[in-house]
Amino acid sequence: MKIKINLMSFIIWTLITSTPFLNAQDKDITLDKIYRNYTFSTKSVRGINSMNDGKHYTVNSGGITINKHKYADGKKTGILFNTENFEQISSFNDYQFSNDEKFILLTTEREPIYRRSYLANYYIYNRSDDVLVPLSKKGKQQLAAISPDNQHVAFVRKNNLFLYNLATGEERQVTFDGRENEIINGAPDWVYEEEFGFADGYKWSPDGKRIAFYRFDERNVKEFFMTMFGDLYPVAYKFKYPKAGEENSKVTIHILDVSTGQTNQVDIPDEEEYYIPRIKWTNDTGVLSMIWLNRLQNNVKVLHANVESGKTDIVYEETNEKYISEATDDMITYLDDNESFILISERDGFFHFYHYNYLTGTIAPVTSGAWDIASLIGVDRKRETLYYTSYEKSPTEIHLYSIKFDGSGKTRISEGPGSYSTTFSNSFDYYILSHSTANTPPVYELFNRKGKLIRVLEDNAELGKTIQEHGFSRVEFIKVPTASGQLLNGFMIKPENFDPDKKYPLFIYVYGGPESQNVVNRWNRRSAWFQMLVQQGYVIACVDNRGTNGRGEDFRKATYMQMGKLETIDQVESASFLGELPYIDSDRIGIFGWSYGGFMTSLCLTKGNGLFKMGIAVAPVTNWRYYDTIYTERFMRTPRENPNGYDDNSPINFADQLQGKFLLVHGTADDNVHCQNSVDFVTALVEADKQFDLMFYPNKNHGIYGGNTTYHLYTKMTDYILENL
Repeated sequence: MKIKINLMSFIIWTLITSTPFLNAQDKDITLDKIYRNYTFSTKSVRGINSMNDGKHYTVNSGGITINKHKYADGKKTGILFNTENFEQISSFNDYQFSNDEKFILLTTEREPIYRRSYLANYYIYNRSDDVLVPLSKKGKQQLAAISPDNQHVAFVRKNNLFLYNLATGEERQVTFDGRENEIINGAPDWVYEEEFGFADGYKWSPDGKRIAFYRFDERNVKEFFMTMFGDLYPVAYKFKYPKAGEENSKVTIHILDVSTGQTNQVDIPDEEEYYIPRIKWTNDTGVLSMIWLNRLQNNVKVLHANVESGKTDIVYEETNEKYISEATDDMITYLDDNESFILISERDGFFHFYHYNYLTGTIAPVTSGAWDIASLIGVDRKRETLYYTSYEKSPTEIHLYSIKFDGSGKTRISEGPGSYSTTFSNSFDYYILSHSTANTPPVYELFNRKGKLIRVLEDNAELGKTIQEHGFSRVEFIKVPTASGQLLNGFMIKPENFDPDKKYPLFIYVYGGPESQNVVNRWNRRSAWFQMLVQQGYVIACVDNRGTNGRGEDFRKATYMQMGKLETIDQVESASFLGELPYIDSDRIGIFGWSYGGFMTSLCLTKGNGLFKMGIAVAPVTNWRYYDTIYTERFMRTPRENPNGYDDNSPINFADQLQGKFLLVHGTADDNVHCQNSVDFVTALVEADKQFDLMFYPNKNHGIYGGNTTYHLYTKMTDYILENL
């Protein structure tokens, strides 16, 4: 199966990258165009689900209809649901089918809780009877999911698990001890949701007869509160947040028998502190699989639990001298032989697939080489084929591959430059491919399994024309040498009418956190803002320091126990190297970052010895003792074990070394990186008699968005750059 970029995509790409850009003054890139008119926003293909027959797929069309299409030609063949036919709802956010496709579960009126979690009103549409009913009338729900046997819908409300009978309409509560900030059933606590990346705390068994669910006892976890402003008397919002070194929730796994309502608790290895980052059912409905991690996260076990007795066996174990990186859904994928799974591990220093037989304990590599897998895309069990993306071609490009379970027949499916992602039909006979580069917005195309293009679903051609008219400059990829001997990957954007004999101010964008990556050949969501600054005469640069992804375990884990140390050295050396280029004004170097990037910006302004004329830190960590257990301890261990690692790299301890103009920004309702980080940094800066600029956004979370906020923030930052760089 091979594919090439289709002719239309190639023409668009050629026009964008080769045609001289226009210089009309009325085509200036402005903040109004970016953040109010959304002139440069990409279009995507959303809400796509493959149907059971593998020949059709459905699309969420604007939250109004669910349209049915044929994979063979992409043509619409019908409308499966239309809000205009019902008075109960005017639009929906998302939808899911029952296994028999008789029912559609619709999500409406989402109300965010944290990054991934939300409350909603769910509705059940019976396609046979053309009837729409609410899942419950007793308050908003969470995490509704239809059982595999099409008999029930499970959901969570107020920290308890409920069942809805699709035949009778009966609602039944199945756990009763849930209580806010004390006990959670069927959903994760804050730190699991944020750092292990999931919001669903229960799993239906394949036959629909049982539910395995998490129970979090967070009564001993210390409480954090944020003040919510706007009323005469501000309100304190409280939630449980375990900071580095503090007590976590006590996590147990339980299995509910749907017919009897009885619940069994699963045995977990006797260790005082542990995590269960994933549970999933094996193909045997009598066996539940769990991924177990010790608190230091350097020992992982795959456990199999007997659902009747609750007894567990260790079927796989791995240790790492630093930490385990891949305790996610894709770490293990069970095969149909009921004796093996596909494992993702970095046991040889790079992320690779292994075929592991848990009955015999034998393991065989499926992929190998000095490159990392990026993600598992799909498992075609019928053809015994894995589909995945990897960095094999380049650490800055993500390409699509297929390979047999036994490691034979590896094929690179994507051939053009850039980065790719895809979704397959249930039969793996068709797939929708998304492709972009740093200079071309995403294109979504439908292919058959032989690589034949069937239809372009979205090519963003209008946006391609718009960025051409507005004179977007090319993103160039660069290599930056450092004293460590590492060549760091970076990108640079120069003004359209670049003159190598002139001196340009340099503005650096940084994130730099563990296992992150900014320097990738794909469309960047901040492209338009960067291009606006380029039009103002700035050179934009970004460099991925040590600790980032795509280059193997040694590079990725180089920053272990000292978050911020090597990253700051790399960013300072990179800025110094770029500042020595003949066309860069070394007296006018600025830096900006958000979250971990704000932490990096703060360190560069304090430990950079005056190299940076200005910096903008948005929502920064300023003291790693303030951040959560799972993330911080994975890379740093606890403050008790590694006090110097925490204190030697926290900006709050180096406030007296601040040099340059500094803008500090934070949302007061940031549940992730608490505003406490910036407030206490302000205290330290004032004590050190350092002048700086400060902007707080009331009631805004880590993303600082909503209403006019994004426009206001980027106006503030743009003005700050223009005035101080």
